[in-house]
Amino acid sequence: MELIVVKDYEEMSKKAAAIMSSQVLLKKDSVLGLATGDTPLGMYKELINKYKKNEIDFSKVKTFNLDEYYGVDRNNSQSYYFYMMNNFFKYINIDMSNINIPDGTAQNVEKECINYDRKIKEADGMDLQILGIGVNGHIGFNEPNVSFEAQTHLVSLDDKTIKSNARFFNSIDEVPVKAISMGIKTILQSKKIILLASGESKAKAIYNTVKGKISPETPASILQLHQDVTIILDEKAANLISF
Repeated sequence: MELIVVKDYEEMSKKAAAIMSSQVLLKKDSVLGLATGDTPLGMYKELINKYKKNEIDFSKVKTFNLDEYYGVDRNNSQSYYFYMMNNFFKYINIDMSNINIPDGTAQNVEKECINYDRKIKEADGMDLQILGIGVNGHIGFNEPNVSFEAQTHLVSLDDKTIKSNARFFNSIDEVPVKAISMGIKTILQSKKIILLASGESKAKAIYNTVKGKISPETPASILQLHQDVTIILDEKAANLISF
């Protein structure tokens, strides 16, 4: 596990974009695992700028998103499909048929989850997986006490997650309480993982991830066992870690 501490959110975003760019330059048909939320927004902006400068070509890249709210149509402004389209995909030259995001309105959720894992396996897994981290240590929507053996599955969101995500909605009552998420086992099959964290609110989760015992109580702690993990932190997110 490699820790990279940078000054601020902007530097974190630039570093993450540089690693992502290097991966795509190394392998044009890279399979990328992508995340949503506030944390990766800066990285996506940096990647868009690199594309506009002809520094990166996404035409052969395949992507798999970590998760999607259950019961939310993809055209809803709160869906992660909408987020990805409006914050990244529509500004680059990715083939839309190479974009994979769980279907939050699938009639047969179990089948959707099985098919999602099958597609990932058929793509030979993620070359590079981007992760954020929740204040409770979740990765994807794998909440505390989730099974480390879980593959893509339907999850019930933790109260802390619902409260945290309420800022994106008009009220907390509008926040979905379930989501389809890649499981821990699915995530760990990625060849390389980059975890991003910014801000003091993530400091405790980062401490538990890096220095704490490996426990389902902090889902991200399982990353200690992965063979190639880089954690990029700004100074505030790293302030509980002593080097």
